[in-house]
Amino acid sequence: MDAPSVVDMTTNTTTATANAIGLVVSDLSAAMSFYAVLGVRFGPVAGDGHVDADLGAGFRLMLDTEDSIRSFHPDWVAPTGSSRAAIAFMADTPATVDRLAGALVEAGGTEVLAAWDAPWGQRYATVADPDGNNVDLYAALA
Repeated sequence: MDAPSVVDMTTNTTTATANAIGLVVSDLSAAMSFYAVLGVRFGPVAGDGHVDADLGAGFRLMLDTEDSIRSFHPDWVAPTGSSRAAIAFMADTPATVDRLAGALVEAGGTEVLAAWDAPWGQRYATVADPDGNNVDLYAALA
């Protein structure tokens, strides 16, 4: 039996798309001002400290305050000596978020946040990769 081609593998396995990078910030206004220097234009602040910016080509930059993160992940502490960034992948459905989170744990990841329905209208989960870098999974609830 022949090995599948790259096209076949991509067609058969694509269930999520990387489309955002999320950063945890201690001062939302200062962070928004900093990124404005680079031409990043944020939408309105949502909830207790979340804001998005369209970076083009369907890619977004998301900023969350430390307090915003702690509102749904009370054990979160600011990292020392490492990045405050996470790569985020958009799944096609909320069920896909759950399935992919489990698959990533089976592939050597560590569950950081079990899948849950976030107040901003998304199914969300976080799994750390084998090196401890956070990978966020999300899908629209409606």
